Amino acid sequence: MQDIMTLIQDPAAWVALITLVVMEVVLGIDNLIFISILTNKLPPEHREKARKIGIGLALIMRLALLGTVAWIVQLTEPLFEAFGHGFSWKDLILIAGGLFLVWKATKEIHHSVDPVDHQEDFIATSATTGFASAIGQILLLDLVFSVDSIITAVGMTPHLPIMVIAVIAAVTVMLVAATPLANFIERNPTIVMLALAFLLMIGTTLIAEGMGFHVPKGYVYAAMAFSALVEVLNIFARNARKRKREGAL
Repeated sequence: MQDIMTLIQDPAAWVALITLVVMEVVLGIDNLIFISILTNKLPPEHREKARKIGIGLALIMRLALLGTVAWIVQLTEPLFEAFGHGFSWKDLILIAGGLFLVWKATKEIHHSVDPVDHQEDFIATSATTGFASAIGQILLLDLVFSVDSIITAVGMTPHLPIMVIAVIAAVTVMLVAATPLANFIERNPTIVMLALAFLLMIGTTLIAEGMGFHVPKGYVYAAMAFSALVEVLNIFARNARKRKREGAL
């Protein structure tokens, strides 16, 4: 209790908390885009439930990982060396997660470009199997982002309560924003392709990070923000043309 009161009275702790919350929310955007696209493939009556369960389980998993933070930090220790780079468990997890994202995004892009060939496969998938698969994939990807974000958080603050509060705040934002974002993506089909391109870029970035090539996150998120802004302007332009046509009729 005394340690918590000391943290409350420490301005540096508040700065670390705010910075960590912002970082966790920004890192959560990647996961949120994936969750939105994945759950939109489910029947409408299962989508919101899948988002809530997936994000809720993700919160539990992140808090559990924070409880083993000393072990997670050790994941950065090199296991073997190849191509002049020492690979750690963290690197292997990032590479595996990146490959999964690249495969998933490429597969969804192919389905979007040529949906006829896969229509029967999608219809044949039962709601139960799709629901369980969606939850599993959400947790799998969240594990990758969790390990990365927790190791980053440890480098920013040594105080576990600050990390816990930041994780809870970030996951709460994800929980609130998941359905509105998914609905927005569903209403605007062109956003789906843009979001899949984001996932493809994020997956490539994870692979590069795992291979030892540092990619500044600021550049990645700046590119995503610029692309999203252009697409929003396109949506406004399309809506304006649509209203003009309707007015002419």
